[in-house]
Amino acid sequence: MAHDKRVPGPDHPITVEPAPGRVVVRVGEVVVADTTAALTLREADYRPVQYVPLRDADRSLLRRTQTSTYCPFKGTAAYYTIEMPGGEELKDAVWTYEEPYPAVAAIGSHLAFYPGRVEIEVDAPD
Repeated sequence: MAHDKRVPGPDHPITVEPAPGRVVVRVGEVVVADTTAALTLREADYRPVQYVPLRDADRSLLRRTQTSTYCPFKGTAAYYTIEMPGGEELKDAVWTYEEPYPAVAAIGSHLAFYPGRVEIEVDAPD
């Protein structure tokens, strides 16, 4: 099935820039990711999304699922469940674009987290 591939523009702007400081993703007291190399993706009227390098996430907490979604501007997203110590699972709380479209190529090998399911702390330098 061919997908409709769109390029960001004035009607649907997308920017990807380095995050202003340290980004820490937690579930309760458990740190899922901690990085100073996150990227902030701003897309149209949506809230900014922090994309954390996969290398800066605790991969022992992540389990790939069969879920996928498609964005005509970014490509196909794959999902992960966060498996907490003690057995709690946050199903499909994390997504990644493994082969993002060229306009957003920088977010490849990065993870994004649903803000309502995890705590995302952005510490901008003073």
